[in-house]
Amino acid sequence: MKPKRLDGRVAVVTGAAQGIGAAYARALAADGAKLCVSDIIDAKPVAQDIENAGGAAVAVHCDVCDSQSVQAMVAATLRAFGQIDILVTNAGLFAQLPLKSMFEIDSAEWDRVMAVNVRGVFECVKAVAPEMKKRKYGKIINIASGTVFKGTPMLLHYVSSKGAVVAMTRCLARELGDHGIRVNTLAPGLVLSEGVVRNPSWTASMVANNVASRAIKREAVPEDVLGTLVYLASADSDFVTGQLIVVDGGSVMH
Repeated sequence: MKPKRLDGRVAVVTGAAQGIGAAYARALAADGAKLCVSDIIDAKPVAQDIENAGGAAVAVHCDVCDSQSVQAMVAATLRAFGQIDILVTNAGLFAQLPLKSMFEIDSAEWDRVMAVNVRGVFECVKAVAPEMKKRKYGKIINIASGTVFKGTPMLLHYVSSKGAVVAMTRCLARELGDHGIRVNTLAPGLVLSEGVVRNPSWTASMVANNVASRAIKREAVPEDVLGTLVYLASADSDFVTGQLIVVDGGSVMH
Protein backbone atom coordinates (compact mmCIF):
# COMPACT_ATOMS: atom_id res chain seq x y z
CA MET A 1 0.00 0.00 0.00
CA LYS A 2 1.41 3.38 -1.03
CA PRO A 3 2.21 5.59 1.99
CA LYS A 4 0.23 8.78 2.33
CA ARG A 5 1.97 12.16 2.27
CA LEU A 6 1.19 12.95 5.91
CA ASP A 7 1.69 9.52 7.47
CA GLY A 8 3.30 9.88 10.90
CA ARG A 9 2.35 13.57 11.19
CA VAL A 10 0.10 15.19 13.76
CA ALA A 11 -1.89 18.28 12.83
CA VAL A 12 -3.80 20.88 14.81
CA VAL A 13 -6.55 22.77 12.97
CA THR A 14 -8.27 25.61 14.79
CA GLY A 15 -11.80 26.66 13.94
CA ALA A 16 -12.38 23.14 12.62
CA ALA A 17 -15.89 22.35 13.82
CA GLN A 18 -17.60 23.49 10.64
CA GLY A 19 -17.18 25.02 7.21
CA ILE A 20 -13.79 25.28 5.57
CA GLY A 21 -11.98 24.42 8.82
CA ALA A 22 -13.76 21.07 8.98
CA ALA A 23 -12.79 20.48 5.34
CA TYR A 24 -9.15 21.26 6.20
CA ALA A 25 -9.19 18.74 9.04
CA ARG A 26 -10.77 15.99 6.95
CA ALA A 27 -8.32 16.57 4.08
CA LEU A 28 -5.26 16.33 6.32
CA ALA A 29 -6.64 13.17 7.92
CA ALA A 30 -7.38 11.65 4.50
CA ASP A 31 -3.70 12.12 3.64
CA GLY A 32 -2.58 10.31 6.79
CA ALA A 33 -2.27 12.92 9.54
CA LYS A 34 -3.63 12.45 13.03
CA LEU A 35 -5.81 15.41 13.96
CA CYS A 36 -6.57 17.70 16.83
CA VAL A 37 -9.85 19.24 15.74
CA SER A 38 -10.14 22.44 17.73
CA ASP A 39 -12.90 25.01 18.03
CA ILE A 40 -14.83 27.16 20.47
CA ILE A 41 -17.94 25.19 19.48
CA ASP A 42 -18.37 21.42 19.56
CA ALA A 43 -15.89 19.76 17.20
CA LYS A 44 -16.70 16.19 18.20
CA PRO A 45 -18.79 15.43 15.08
CA VAL A 46 -15.84 16.27 12.81
CA ALA A 47 -13.45 14.17 14.89
CA GLN A 48 -15.97 11.32 14.76
CA ASP A 49 -16.22 11.62 10.98
CA ILE A 50 -12.44 11.31 10.73
CA GLU A 51 -12.40 8.23 12.95
CA ASN A 52 -15.31 6.67 11.06
CA ALA A 53 -13.22 7.06 7.90
CA GLY A 54 -10.34 5.16 9.52
CA GLY A 55 -8.33 8.11 10.80
CA ALA A 56 -7.35 9.28 14.27
CA ALA A 57 -8.65 12.48 15.82
CA VAL A 58 -9.41 14.23 19.08
CA ALA A 59 -11.81 17.13 19.51
CA VAL A 60 -10.65 19.91 21.83
CA HIS A 61 -12.55 22.98 22.97
CA CYS A 62 -10.31 26.02 22.51
CA ASP A 63 -10.70 29.79 22.60
CA VAL A 64 -7.73 31.04 20.58
CA CYS A 65 -7.88 34.41 22.36
CA ASP A 66 -7.20 32.72 25.72
CA SER A 67 -3.57 31.67 26.18
CA GLN A 68 -4.46 29.13 28.85
CA SER A 69 -7.08 27.56 26.60
CA VAL A 70 -4.53 27.35 23.78
CA GLN A 71 -1.96 25.76 26.07
CA ALA A 72 -4.57 23.22 27.17
CA MET A 73 -5.25 22.40 23.50
CA VAL A 74 -1.55 21.76 22.92
CA ALA A 75 -1.35 19.59 26.05
CA ALA A 76 -4.39 17.55 24.96
CA THR A 77 -2.85 16.96 21.54
CA LEU A 78 0.43 15.83 23.07
CA ARG A 79 -1.38 13.46 25.43
CA ALA A 80 -3.24 11.93 22.51
CA PHE A 81 -0.47 11.74 19.91
CA GLY A 82 2.87 12.72 21.50
CA GLN A 83 3.87 15.38 18.97
CA ILE A 84 2.67 18.28 16.79
CA ASP A 85 4.01 18.66 13.26
CA ILE A 86 1.41 20.83 11.53
CA LEU A 87 -0.58 23.84 12.70
CA VAL A 88 -3.37 25.40 10.63
CA THR A 89 -4.49 28.67 12.21
CA ASN A 90 -7.93 28.73 10.65
CA ALA A 91 -10.02 30.10 13.56
CA GLY A 92 -11.28 33.54 12.69
CA LEU A 93 -14.22 35.89 12.40
CA PHE A 94 -15.52 36.37 8.87
CA ALA A 95 -18.62 34.48 7.81
CA GLN A 96 -20.75 35.99 10.57
CA LEU A 97 -19.60 39.58 10.07
CA PRO A 98 -22.14 41.95 8.54
CA LEU A 99 -20.81 44.15 5.76
CA LYS A 100 -20.63 47.73 7.02
CA SER A 101 -18.76 50.94 6.38
CA MET A 102 -15.81 51.99 8.51
CA PHE A 103 -18.06 54.52 10.21
CA GLU A 104 -20.41 51.78 11.40
CA ILE A 105 -17.69 49.57 12.91
CA ASP A 106 -17.42 50.37 16.61
CA SER A 107 -14.29 49.94 18.69
CA ALA A 108 -15.54 46.80 20.42
CA GLU A 109 -16.20 45.03 17.12
CA TRP A 110 -12.81 46.13 15.76
CA ASP A 111 -11.03 44.81 18.85
CA ARG A 112 -12.93 41.51 18.74
CA VAL A 113 -11.96 40.86 15.12
CA MET A 114 -8.33 41.72 15.84
CA ALA A 115 -8.29 39.56 18.96
CA VAL A 116 -9.52 36.44 17.17
CA ASN A 117 -7.94 36.91 13.74
CA VAL A 118 -4.55 38.29 14.76
CA ARG A 119 -3.82 37.61 18.41
CA GLY A 120 -5.39 34.18 18.05
CA VAL A 121 -2.77 33.28 15.45
CA PHE A 122 -0.02 34.62 17.71
CA GLU A 123 -1.27 32.62 20.71
CA CYS A 124 -1.45 29.38 18.74
CA VAL A 125 1.95 29.73 17.08
CA LYS A 126 3.56 30.73 20.37
CA ALA A 127 2.14 27.63 22.07
CA VAL A 128 2.88 25.12 19.29
CA ALA A 129 6.30 26.29 18.03
CA PRO A 130 8.25 25.02 21.09
CA GLU A 131 7.03 21.49 20.36
CA MET A 132 8.12 21.82 16.74
CA LYS A 133 11.50 23.19 17.79
CA LYS A 134 12.10 20.04 19.84
CA ARG A 135 11.71 17.96 16.68
CA LYS A 136 13.53 20.45 14.42
CA TYR A 137 10.58 20.31 12.06
CA GLY A 138 7.18 21.87 11.63
CA LYS A 139 4.67 23.31 9.19
CA ILE A 140 2.61 26.35 10.18
CA ILE A 141 -0.09 27.39 7.73
CA ASN A 142 -1.72 30.69 8.54
CA ILE A 143 -5.02 31.40 6.86
CA ALA A 144 -5.42 34.87 5.38
CA SER A 145 -7.60 36.04 2.47
CA GLY A 146 -7.30 37.26 -1.08
CA THR A 147 -9.13 40.39 0.08
CA VAL A 148 -5.79 41.69 1.39
CA PHE A 149 -4.77 42.43 -2.21
CA LYS A 150 -8.08 44.00 -3.23
CA GLY A 151 -8.69 46.62 -0.57
CA THR A 152 -12.20 45.25 -0.20
CA PRO A 153 -14.61 47.84 1.23
CA MET A 154 -17.20 47.22 3.97
CA LEU A 155 -14.87 44.79 5.76
CA LEU A 156 -12.12 47.11 6.98
CA HIS A 157 -11.52 45.27 10.26
CA TYR A 158 -11.44 41.84 8.62
CA VAL A 159 -9.18 42.82 5.72
CA SER A 160 -6.83 44.67 8.08
CA SER A 161 -6.63 41.62 10.33
CA LYS A 162 -5.72 39.36 7.43
CA GLY A 163 -3.08 41.82 6.26
CA ALA A 164 -1.56 41.50 9.71
CA VAL A 165 -1.53 37.70 9.34
CA VAL A 166 0.45 38.01 6.10
CA ALA A 167 3.01 40.23 7.85
CA MET A 168 3.18 37.87 10.84
CA THR A 169 3.88 34.93 8.56
CA ARG A 170 6.92 36.63 7.07
CA CYS A 171 8.32 37.55 10.48
CA LEU A 172 7.68 34.07 11.87
CA ALA A 173 9.32 32.40 8.86
CA ARG A 174 12.51 34.38 9.54
CA GLU A 175 12.42 33.75 13.28
CA LEU A 176 11.66 30.03 13.13
CA GLY A 177 13.52 28.96 9.99
CA ASP A 178 16.69 27.94 11.84
CA HIS A 179 14.58 25.51 13.86
CA GLY A 180 13.28 23.68 10.77
CA ILE A 181 9.84 25.29 10.99
CA ARG A 182 8.27 26.46 7.75
CA VAL A 183 5.61 29.18 7.98
CA ASN A 184 3.40 30.04 5.03
CA THR A 185 0.09 31.74 4.33
CA LEU A 186 -2.85 30.25 2.48
CA ALA A 187 -5.23 32.93 1.22
CA PRO A 188 -8.54 31.68 -0.15
CA GLY A 189 -10.89 33.91 -2.07
CA LEU A 190 -14.58 34.04 -1.23
CA VAL A 191 -15.53 30.42 -0.54
CA LEU A 192 -19.17 29.46 -0.27
CA SER A 193 -18.87 27.74 3.09
CA GLU A 194 -21.98 27.12 5.15
CA GLY A 195 -21.32 30.25 7.21
CA VAL A 196 -21.07 32.51 4.18
CA VAL A 197 -24.23 31.01 2.69
CA ARG A 198 -26.11 31.79 5.91
CA ASN A 199 -24.91 35.42 6.06
CA PRO A 200 -27.58 37.70 4.53
CA SER A 201 -24.92 40.32 3.74
CA TRP A 202 -23.58 38.09 0.95
CA THR A 203 -26.30 38.58 -1.63
CA ALA A 204 -26.44 36.68 -4.89
CA SER A 205 -25.34 39.78 -6.81
CA MET A 206 -22.28 40.28 -4.58
CA VAL A 207 -21.24 36.66 -5.03
CA ALA A 208 -21.78 37.00 -8.79
CA ASN A 209 -19.59 40.11 -8.91
CA ASN A 210 -16.86 38.22 -7.07
CA VAL A 211 -17.10 35.31 -9.51
CA ALA A 212 -16.95 37.72 -12.46
CA SER A 213 -13.58 39.01 -11.22
CA ARG A 214 -12.00 35.57 -11.55
CA ALA A 215 -10.12 34.09 -14.46
CA ILE A 216 -11.90 30.81 -13.65
CA LYS A 217 -15.48 32.02 -13.45
CA ARG A 218 -17.30 29.83 -10.99
CA GLU A 219 -18.13 29.80 -7.32
CA ALA A 220 -15.46 28.46 -4.97
CA VAL A 221 -16.13 25.61 -2.55
CA PRO A 222 -13.93 24.38 0.33
CA GLU A 223 -12.60 21.49 -1.76
CA ASP A 224 -10.89 23.97 -4.09
CA VAL A 225 -8.41 24.92 -1.35
CA LEU A 226 -7.53 21.49 -0.03
CA GLY A 227 -4.81 20.49 -2.49
CA THR A 228 -2.81 23.61 -1.68
CA LEU A 229 -3.31 23.06 2.04
CA VAL A 230 -1.98 19.50 1.89
CA TYR A 231 0.96 20.65 -0.23
CA LEU A 232 1.94 23.24 2.37
CA ALA A 233 1.54 20.66 5.15
CA SER A 234 3.61 17.98 3.43
CA ALA A 235 7.29 17.42 2.73
CA ASP A 236 6.63 18.56 -0.85
CA SER A 237 6.97 22.15 0.38
CA ASP A 238 9.95 21.70 2.70
CA PHE A 239 11.94 24.42 0.91
CA VAL A 240 9.04 26.88 0.89
CA THR A 241 8.64 29.37 3.73
CA GLY A 242 7.47 32.93 4.23
CA GLN A 243 5.25 32.66 1.15
CA LEU A 244 1.62 33.42 0.42
CA ILE A 245 -0.49 31.38 -1.99
CA VAL A 246 -3.81 32.84 -3.11
CA VAL A 247 -6.41 30.26 -4.14
CA ASP A 248 -9.29 32.18 -5.69
CA GLY A 249 -9.63 31.21 -9.34
CA GLY A 250 -7.42 34.06 -10.49
CA SER A 251 -9.30 37.04 -9.04
CA VAL A 252 -6.03 38.17 -7.45
CA MET A 253 -2.78 37.87 -9.40
CA HIS A 254 0.35 39.03 -7.59
